[in-house]
Amino acid sequence: MDLVSKVALVTGAGRGIGRAIALALGNAGALVAVNDLDAVRARDTGALLNEAGHENSVFPADISLFSQVTPMIESVASRWGRLDILVNNAGVEPQGSILELSLDDWQRTLDVNLTGPFLTSRAVAPVMRQQGGGVIVNIGSIAGRAAGLRNRSAYVAAKMGLVGFTRECAREFAEYNIRVNAVCPGVIITEMTTHLRQNEAMMAKWLDDIPQHRLGEPDDVAGVVVFLCSDAARYVTGQAINVDGGKVMS
Repeated sequence: MDLVSKVALVTGAGRGIGRAIALALGNAGALVAVNDLDAVRARDTGALLNEAGHENSVFPADISLFSQVTPMIESVASRWGRLDILVNNAGVEPQGSILELSLDDWQRTLDVNLTGPFLTSRAVAPVMRQQGGGVIVNIGSIAGRAAGLRNRSAYVAAKMGLVGFTRECAREFAEYNIRVNAVCPGVIITEMTTHLRQNEAMMAKWLDDIPQHRLGEPDDVAGVVVFLCSDAARYVTGQAINVDGGKVMS
């Protein structure tokens, strides 16, 4: 799974799964463009890549805004002369029942988790087409497939939409030699799940529902992403792959 000299852009790479993906791509030889809304977190990830000896650049931007996405894609392509890999990882997950969720939280969730991947994919496709191909990986969730998530209606709706968008993107971009897949994690040990993991009853239920009887690590997700970005997955496109210890088997 050699990615030497490939250029990869990872959104939401300032922490958690996104940071693990950025580091894993760097370890595989890729030149990594680190994006995050939080410039400090993005620079922290860049510093970790530097410490590991991996060439990188930091691009703070809000991927839900067209006005910021297009310049970012252009800057990455200009920096290295190409852009081979796009990982749409950035996401938000507000909590609240349908009756309590504010319209602002609903809209922000759709903007970041669904419109963001649309904007970045649309912006990167012409670059990949011109250079002869590329790979897009969208980070979804098992909550957007067979497993729902209580009080996360906006998140579930966006992630379900992302799986559908992944398939249509793969269908349209295949003629340009651009592969598009989704990775759908289960419960992963990140900052986003910290408060939930403090609930002993919830932890017990999670572990009982997962055949491997453990929660996932960010590296569990990153490994699958690296595979999908490599030539080892050259005949894989339009798929949504669960990374959840066997919780959802479909």
